[in-house]
Amino acid sequence: MSRPTRIRGLVWSVAVMVIGSGLVFGPPGGAAAEEAAYVGWAEVLPGLAQGYEPTSADLCRSGSSKCVDAVIREMERRFRPLEDACDHDAVFSLTYLRTTERYREATSDGTFFTDTAFLNHQDAVFADYYFRVYDAWHRGDRSQVPPAWAVAFSAADDRSVSGLGNILLGMGGHVNHDLPLVLAEIGLVKPDGSSRKEDHDRVDRFLQQLVGPLVAEVAERFDPTADDASLTGTTLDETAAFQMLAEWREEAWRKAELLVAAPTPSARALVEATIAEDAAVKSRMIVEATRYRPFLTSSASRDAYCASRG
Repeated sequence: MSRPTRIRGLVWSVAVMVIGSGLVFGPPGGAAAEEAAYVGWAEVLPGLAQGYEPTSADLCRSGSSKCVDAVIREMERRFRPLEDACDHDAVFSLTYLRTTERYREATSDGTFFTDTAFLNHQDAVFADYYFRVYDAWHRGDRSQVPPAWAVAFSAADDRSVSGLGNILLGMGGHVNHDLPLVLAEIGLVKPDGSSRKEDHDRVDRFLQQLVGPLVAEVAERFDPTADDASLTGTTLDETAAFQMLAEWREEAWRKAELLVAAPTPSARALVEATIAEDAAVKSRMIVEATRYRPFLTSSASRDAYCASRG
């Protein structure tokens, strides 16, 4: 079997491996399934606090769209040196930048979500989780890096997985580990007591449109094999990638419900530990599915291609 043929089923293989491993968390209580130097966040935006206060003068606490614009500028600032160095961390940096840009487009008229300001606030808090863990890893403070992120950053440092692997590992660390914590922290219900799940699910709509163009851009700029999993004339592999991401996001909401429902600090700590381990297991499976094989494949051609792009 040729190498391109082996690669074509890669997204499906990863999806089957990761989703097929089984959900660690089920719906609680019968709920219906539905290299930049360290820069403190306060230097980028006006004093981000985690609480959402619509009347606050703080752009991010009030959920201003200007806060999302500032997040994008910070992502661009961090991405540029990674791109110039052909650093493997550049792949997820670009992934997150494009995702946030697409989110900004989706919210431009204020009607896509039922509570755009709250989602803007969530966008900033979520990005802050990534910025802080990225900076901790690259300044050597590994004790502040969750296991799933350690897997992702190690793979980028070692240049041991494909460009598609870098995309999936970054998504895995951020969605499987960070997202449940963010959701539980900023709140699952509106002031009137209704659920914010509807807006959470609406994010999937623009993510579905993002997957194909994103993988194509990574292939064009960094790793020409990144889109080898695409079957010409079909959207099968893009669909598989999106369905895996949608599954992760559904799990993240259910995990957040368990965090909020934890009756004691020790019970919550146990849920957090399980979240961390579950995310790490998924990330290790992604590494196995996307890693280069010594003496057979390596990142050399990918790195040479990226360097040739200037």
